[in-house]
Amino acid sequence: MSCERENARFSRILCIFQGNGSYEIRLKSLLDPENRRFAVHGNSVPDVDFDIGESYAGLLPISSIPHDTRKLFFWFFPSITLDAPHEVLSWFRGGPGCSSLGGFISENGPFTWLPGTYKPVRNAYDWRNLTNVLWAEEPVGFGFTEGASDITNEEELAKQYIGFYKQFLDTFDLRGWDVYLSGESYAGYYVTYVANEFIDTNSPDMPLKGIALNGALIGDGTLQLAMPIQPFVEYWWNVLGLNDTFRKAFAEKQDQCGYSAYLDMYLKFPAPQRLFSSPVYTSETNDGSCNTHDVAEAALFEVNPCFNAYHATDYCPRPWTVLGPINDDFDPAPRAIYFNRQDVKRAIHAPLGRNWTACASTPSKTQSVFQGPNHNETGEDQSLPPGQTDVLQRVIEHTNNVIIGSGGLGFLVPMNGTLLFYVPSLPVYNLGSVAGSGLLGTWGTERGLTFYEVHLAGHEMRQYAPGAAFHAIELLLGRIDNLDDREGFTTVDGGGSFLSAGMGMSAIETVSILSLKCTPMMSQYLNDT
Repeated sequence: MSCERENARFSRILCIFQGNGSYEIRLKSLLDPENRRFAVHGNSVPDVDFDIGESYAGLLPISSIPHDTRKLFFWFFPSITLDAPHEVLSWFRGGPGCSSLGGFISENGPFTWLPGTYKPVRNAYDWRNLTNVLWAEEPVGFGFTEGASDITNEEELAKQYIGFYKQFLDTFDLRGWDVYLSGESYAGYYVTYVANEFIDTNSPDMPLKGIALNGALIGDGTLQLAMPIQPFVEYWWNVLGLNDTFRKAFAEKQDQCGYSAYLDMYLKFPAPQRLFSSPVYTSETNDGSCNTHDVAEAALFEVNPCFNAYHATDYCPRPWTVLGPINDDFDPAPRAIYFNRQDVKRAIHAPLGRNWTACASTPSKTQSVFQGPNHNETGEDQSLPPGQTDVLQRVIEHTNNVIIGSGGLGFLVPMNGTLLFYVPSLPVYNLGSVAGSGLLGTWGTERGLTFYEVHLAGHEMRQYAPGAAFHAIELLLGRIDNLDDREGFTTVDGGGSFLSAGMGMSAIETVSILSLKCTPMMSQYLNDT
């Protein structure tokens, strides 16, 4: 690979030749002495025994207001693929208030350090193989971010993120590059509202082109979490370990709460050609007696003390993780939390005085990134779910490129809870395995919305089925036409890719789905053998 070829890819980069004949790539904007501070030495990241390549990290304010103390931490990686277009894919994690760096190190970054493993390894499914990727911690109030949280809802969060993104574009001279957003879990709120703010901003400096969500909260909590959990438990009954007495009582509770009748009415194909009615219980009206999600989780912890809501078939012992405690996870010695180590902070220009945790709330500390309605106390997000307003629909219609998916083993946000808003129950076909090949799930598309399920993935699909997740991002970025593409990953033969030609394909089987408005399309099952 020559410096000239690389320079043709990015019009704003500079090749700096080294004494040994090699060269280092740096964005031209980094020539500004004020910006050199963001450059990360790729061969000096602690415990990583290989060069992770070109990247930039640090803090940027959420506005152009002089001396604004509210700042977001970011880590930006230009693509390692020669022909990557002028585009940036931003990654969000959920929570609310969980760090995107958690996904960086366990799902889609240049290296992964998975639970229970000895050291980080090179990630073959690194998203830099496809495009330029931005991991930014948001909103203000946790992780390495600085300043005090002062938001009450998603609209305010989105405006702050757009303010940060403008500073990011100006700093690295990336104005006009296409914008893609992706996230999981509570990022169903984040990504959708931020996407809507990009649409409202309507700036040629940052044109929104599409979003991708997995295991995403986008609707009413009762409808999306409680209602589908009894069918989830029933489906995985033989591996969850619950007794027959609970099984019978739980099915009766499902009927008593009206959940069975609602699912029988709407979660079928073809769906009724009318607006879905409100269920008997919603997040606002549920008095707790029909909070079946919590009932099931408590029962599962009784029989399996190491039950993992993110991947329901995990058992004891629970492995340690360099991310530290998330929810009720095992808490290693503080020095073992990777991003809280001083040497790591120095390497990525993070504030040394910050006590980094993967999420704002931990088993020993309850903290919210949202304020109460009067901005005088810790509160909860005041926004309605994007699937219950016109926000998600608006993003779909604007981009014609929205992908929503789920892992079949994700207890936290069951697949049918997300599916209920869009498509009928999908049949299970050939099962795959983590990073496996073959047919790993089902998918369908209509009028700008694609839905998929990966059968053996958990809540964080990129951790449990990275090949299928990588394939979904290829679709988001327009590298492939659909998820049934079986020609191999588009980066396998590309220069600069870490992917090897020996990797198996992770196709996702095809079924037809319904749109947001429940208008049926022609149904055709493909590759159903």
